[in-house]
Amino acid sequence: MGWAKGMPDTGWDGGDMPDLDTAHLLRGTGQFAADIQTDGMLHMQILRSPVAHADLLSIEAAVARRCAGVAAVLTARDLPSLGDFPVNPVLPLAFTPSFPLLARTRTEAIGQPIAAVLATSPEAAEHAIDRITPDYRETKATPPRRLAEKRWRTGDANTALATSDIVVEAQVSHPLLAPSPMEPRGLAVAYDAVTQSVTIWHSTQTPHRSRTALSRILGLNPDRLRIIAPDVGGAFGMKSSIYPEEVLAVWSALHLKRSVLWIATRSEDFLSGTHGRGTLTHGRLGLTADGRFTALQARIDAPLGHWVPNSGLITGWNAARVLPSGYDIATVDIETKVSLTDAPPRGIYRGAGRPEANMLMERLIAKASEASGLDPLMLRRRNLVSRHAMPHRTATGNLLDSGCYRAALDRIARRYKDACTWRDSRRAQGHLAGVGLAFYVEPSGEGWESAQVMLGPDGKVDIASGSSKQGQARASAYARIAAQVLNVPLSRVSVRCGDTATCPEGIGALASRSTAIGASAVLTACHELNQRQTAGETPPITVDTRYETRGQAWGYGIYLCRIEIDQDTGKPDVVGLHCLDDAGRAVLPWAIEGQIRGGVAQGIGEALFERLVFDEAGQLLTGSLMDYALPRASDMPPVTIEKMETPSPLNALGAKGVGEAGTIGAPPAILNAALDALAPLGVRDLTMPLTPCAVWTAMQTARKDTE
Repeated sequence: MGWAKGMPDTGWDGGDMPDLDTAHLLRGTGQFAADIQTDGMLHMQILRSPVAHADLLSIEAAVARRCAGVAAVLTARDLPSLGDFPVNPVLPLAFTPSFPLLARTRTEAIGQPIAAVLATSPEAAEHAIDRITPDYRETKATPPRRLAEKRWRTGDANTALATSDIVVEAQVSHPLLAPSPMEPRGLAVAYDAVTQSVTIWHSTQTPHRSRTALSRILGLNPDRLRIIAPDVGGAFGMKSSIYPEEVLAVWSALHLKRSVLWIATRSEDFLSGTHGRGTLTHGRLGLTADGRFTALQARIDAPLGHWVPNSGLITGWNAARVLPSGYDIATVDIETKVSLTDAPPRGIYRGAGRPEANMLMERLIAKASEASGLDPLMLRRRNLVSRHAMPHRTATGNLLDSGCYRAALDRIARRYKDACTWRDSRRAQGHLAGVGLAFYVEPSGEGWESAQVMLGPDGKVDIASGSSKQGQARASAYARIAAQVLNVPLSRVSVRCGDTATCPEGIGALASRSTAIGASAVLTACHELNQRQTAGETPPITVDTRYETRGQAWGYGIYLCRIEIDQDTGKPDVVGLHCLDDAGRAVLPWAIEGQIRGGVAQGIGEALFERLVFDEAGQLLTGSLMDYALPRASDMPPVTIEKMETPSPLNALGAKGVGEAGTIGAPPAILNAALDALAPLGVRDLTMPLTPCAVWTAMQTARKDTE
């Protein structure tokens, strides 16, 4: 099927489309995991290791077990042998990593669960937790263990670099981040004594994947597990995987034959929710004197924590294979390495390797512009894959499906010229002002997604999707597609997702896949429903579709940043950010804008504010919002958003991913702008986040070096 088959080219601005996803939240009638209460429900609390790495000699829990209201105190010795935890093997695994629910003989990270209490109230559970006495003997950290690696090579990069007119080098250390959704992790497990099964309200991005993982780990028939993802207060990748605490809660409900509730505190999420980024990238880029890229060499170091979430390898894989971004570089040598460390778990965080790849490429190009004296916009334009070369197979094997990369730069050229005029004027007045550019590409998810569309005799349409939602206007987009294709009023369309009992099996909401793939599934089901009516079939009609793409759809864009830096304090001030994004066929432009703005906020967080810090003993020094700086509304600069639409030929809708765009494009644009502002002082490199202290220190060091 061609893209958007049978759909008109007009009427898709979404301006008149009501938001079907948030009205109940604005009325205060949302339902989250913590809202679920059943009779006799037990509350689970976790005792966590206060030391990063130690031998666990013993756990004294007798006093805790005698406390009022306590139904059980669990340690590793109370648990049976469990099945393996599934890890997505996008890179070849050197060994199967362990997945400990509770530490048995050794703790490998600060905050690792070592015991659990289940009691009739949160207060009773907390009282008992305080009466468990573990005995530790602190040890040295275990050396990193190589879990996976891969290398992509085309041609002879060493020779190409050696014979290049110019070679530049860049290293980027991404800060370790706390994803920080509004709703912490949690689940409510309702036990059914008649069927000996459980219904689980789970704050997750992937309800069907959760059921599959739980059934595999616990050795259960999946029919005994129903997963419902109710309203989910944000996720950003942190809720894409099952956690040890969640498995423990489900096992406890089945073992004790009681309902169980576990809701993490904000501090627990800082300690044991999957952290993001923390990747170190290094690259070398060769070019001719007239600015043609000749070769790229890159090394990616993507450490993980002491256990590996389902998508744990994705960041290291994407950070390498997304290179060389949208640039036409035939000769590459790119290697990624993923290792386990004695640290809290690390996983995907909005972008998951895409920001790392694009940041390295854009820093190399900024350095190449400086070394060659060539204009940054012109240098990028000269090396981007042309529209006529699409689809383009990159040196790392990806297929860039469609795009007008150079046209995007042409669209922003006037704004760039105006920004440079502004910068030069501010510099003439004695200010530290800079302009930064960043081009990016964003591969969306691949594979399949499901949909069921039912047309009733009353003309009402019910859509059940295998996708889930955490605020991406999923119901609004799917309902708009069905209303337009089936020619029914929006008021007669309902959308369901996130329930393994009432929705078809699907992948979930991650990797910017839900519009490109999930909405394409809805679209194809609606077309089939129309065809069946044309053939004479009358309602009720039900169409089940398992839609699979022909490859990844690659969104792209160009970001332009203006920045000023205070001469006395080093404080960066993002004066303005302009975003031009191409997400393919846009169903709801206002929803796309919301995704971009949200991503930009998180990109600004990484660039300017956020960083998890551990001391030499593995203790977390930034374990609360008093110490970990999330951007506030007042930290958001003026953001202007411009769009292009180049439909993807690889899915029925023609859509591309945009969910991660802001986290990919904003940080390199900001970093490039900051270094442009500091160039007159001789500052050549900075490490994110660009806190006033870090920038001021770089300024003083540069001034001393020139004295």
